[in-house]
Amino acid sequence: MINDRVVPVEPLAFIQDCVRGRRMLWTYHVNMRLRGRSIQRQEILDAVDGYEVVESYPGDKYLPSHLVLARYGQEAFHILFATDVVGENVRVITAYRPDPDEWNPDLKTRRDT
Repeated sequence: MINDRVVPVEPLAFIQDCVRGRRMLWTYHVNMRLRGRSIQRQEILDAVDGYEVVESYPGDKYLPSHLVLARYGQEAFHILFATDVVGENVRVITAYRPDPDEWNPDLKTRRDT
């Protein structure tokens, strides 16, 4: 049920487990954005071992979501995953390369505005 607000006990482990098991849904939005942002689906999949949760949004619109930092080779990008604990899957909402004007060099903390 989509309205269940169940937040994973260990969000990172839940996300990684779903990605490794390919229990993921790719939203229309992310499919449209990946091409223009030069991020491949395979890069998101291959980076799974190095994921780091940057921010969590337990009250997000449909499902609790988590912004994850991923690295593939020398490239770094953020992925927003919605976590469907009841359905035992994640939804890939969007992925993008962090803007250095908005993020500190660690790409994990936002710059003060």
